[in-house]
Amino acid sequence: MGQIAVENKMQLGQLLLARGVVTAEQIEKALAEQKEKGHCRLLGELLVEMNYCTENQIASALAEAYGVPYAQVSPKICDAKTLEILPREFLEEHIVLPLFKVGDGLTVAVSEPTNVFLMDEIERISGCKVQVVCSTTKDIKATLQTYLPAANVFVIDDIIDDEGLEDFTLIENITEDIGNLEEIAGQSPVVKLVNYLLYNAVRENASDIHIEPDDKKLRVRYRVDGRMYEKIRPPHQMHSAIVSRVKIMAELDIAQRRLPQDGGIHVLVEGRPIDLRVSVMPTNFGEKVVIRIIDPQKVLFNLESLGFTYENLQLFREVIQSPNGIVLVTGPTGSGKNTTLYAALTELNSEEVNICAVEDPVECNIAGINQFQVNKGAGFEFSTALRSLLRQDPDIIMVGEIRDEATANIAVQAALTGHLVLSTLHTNDAPGAVTRLLDLNVAPYLVSASLIAVLAQRLVRKICPSCKTEYEPSVSIKKAVEKLSGQAVKFCRGVGCKKCRNTGYAGRIAIHELFVPNEEIMEMVNEQASLKKLRARALKTGMVPLQLDGIEKVKAGIISIEEVLRTTEAIEN
Repeated sequence: MGQIAVENKMQLGQLLLARGVVTAEQIEKALAEQKEKGHCRLLGELLVEMNYCTENQIASALAEAYGVPYAQVSPKICDAKTLEILPREFLEEHIVLPLFKVGDGLTVAVSEPTNVFLMDEIERISGCKVQVVCSTTKDIKATLQTYLPAANVFVIDDIIDDEGLEDFTLIENITEDIGNLEEIAGQSPVVKLVNYLLYNAVRENASDIHIEPDDKKLRVRYRVDGRMYEKIRPPHQMHSAIVSRVKIMAELDIAQRRLPQDGGIHVLVEGRPIDLRVSVMPTNFGEKVVIRIIDPQKVLFNLESLGFTYENLQLFREVIQSPNGIVLVTGPTGSGKNTTLYAALTELNSEEVNICAVEDPVECNIAGINQFQVNKGAGFEFSTALRSLLRQDPDIIMVGEIRDEATANIAVQAALTGHLVLSTLHTNDAPGAVTRLLDLNVAPYLVSASLIAVLAQRLVRKICPSCKTEYEPSVSIKKAVEKLSGQAVKFCRGVGCKKCRNTGYAGRIAIHELFVPNEEIMEMVNEQASLKKLRARALKTGMVPLQLDGIEKVKAGIISIEEVLRTTEAIEN
C-alpha cells in the first residue's frame, strides 16, 4: 500500500492498538526495525511486512484518524462510466478511483486523503464537489486495471442477445474504397456483431471462431470440444466490414486481401483478459477469418487436472524429474500436447532452475519461464533457436515441436549433455516416437541413450452431467470392451439437453498411453526393431494402451465408449 505519511508515527500505532489490531510488543518491534533502517520505511509498511496487520486494517485506521470513510473498493462498487469524468493519465498518476456521481457530487477513493492539493485538482477538472473515501493503493490499482486496460486491449461490452441480431442494419453495396470500408467497420452494427461473436464464443467455451464466406452466404461457426457447429449466418453484405473490423482490432492491413495475414487481439470479457490469435486467408469468395481463443481461466496448468490415472500421473511425475534426457508428448493436432507440456513446466518451475521454451507461437505466458517466439521470416527457426538457447545456460528446455532433422539432432545432443528436453511429435502412439526419430535420421544409439519417456494422448469429449444416463450398447461393443478390460462395464452417455446444445457432451478430458522404455526395449531400439515389436514389448512390460485408459474412464462414467472408439480405432493394441 502507498502508505499515508503521518507526522506522529505513534498516532498510527495508537489507532491500531485501540482497535485491537496489533499488540504493544508488535509496535515496539516494528519501531525498532524502523530505527534500524534509518526511518526510511513507514511504520505501516513495516507492520504489514512483518505480518502484524493488513493493508486494509491500516487504511481503515488512517481513515478514522482523518475523519473520512473507509472503503474496500472493487469493480463491483464502482460505476465504470464515472471513470470517464477524469483523464486516464490523471487517474493512473495520482492513483484516484472515481466511484460514483450523484448530482454535482463526485465520490472518489484515494490512498492519501490529506492531499488537499489533489482534491482541489479533482474538483477543478471534474467541475464537481468531491467526497473522499480512503482505500488501499492495491485495491485502487486493481480496480483501475479492470476498467482501464492497456491501450491495445478491446473491452467487449455493449453485448446484444440472440434476438437483437434481427435489428442489425444491413450494410448494402460495400464500397471497395479502403477509407470508407474502415469507417463502416467502426460503425455500431459491425462492432456489435463482432463483439457478439467474441463474447458468445468465450461464454460457450469455444476454442475457435470461423468466419466463412461463400458465393451468396456468410456463416460463422464455433469449434466447441473439438467439433464445429454453426452459430449464425450474418447478412452476406456485411462480410467485408466484419473482416475489416477484425483486421483493425488485430492491427492488420485492411488493404491487403490477396495474401494471408496473422495477428493477435487482446480483449476483456466481463473484466477478465482473453487473448485471440487471428488468421486471415483469401478464398474464391473473399477472406476467411479464423480466431483462436486463449482463455487463461480455461488453461489447465496442473497435471492433476489433465485426466491422468493415478499410476500414470506418478510415473510421468517421476520421469519429468529426470536431470537429463528427452520426454516427448505425441498425438495429432488438437490433442492437448502443449497443455500437457505447460502443466509439466509449471510443476518443474522454481527459483533454482532455468527453464527456456521455444514455441511457435507462444500460446500462454508462464511467470518464471523464459519463452521465445519462433520467427520464420527472420530465419529464427526451431533449430537455430535451440542452438542459441544452449548458450543461455538452461536446465530445462521445451521445444514446441520437433519438425525436422536439424531440430531432432540438436534436441538429442542437448539431452545427452545434461539438459532435460520436453517436446512434441506427431505420431499415432507412444512407441511410434522411436521410429519417427529414426526417420528424422537420429542415430539409433542416440535415441536409446536420450529417450526417457513418450506420452501419447487424445482429447475425448466428456458426457454432459446434466443429461447423463445409463444405456446398453450393441453386443459387439460390449464383448470388445469386456475382452479388453476383463470385466463387465456400466455404459453411460448424454441424451442431449439445452446446457450441452443437445450434443450430450460438455468439456473434454485426455486419455493417455505412457511409454517408459527399459533396457530391453532400448536394446531393441539399437537393433532398429519394428514398431510392431516395440509396441508388443511395451505392452508386456506394463504400458497401458490408449484404448484401455479410455475404458477406465468409461467405467467411471466420465466418457462414452463411442468417444473412445472414435479416437483410438486406428491404433493397434
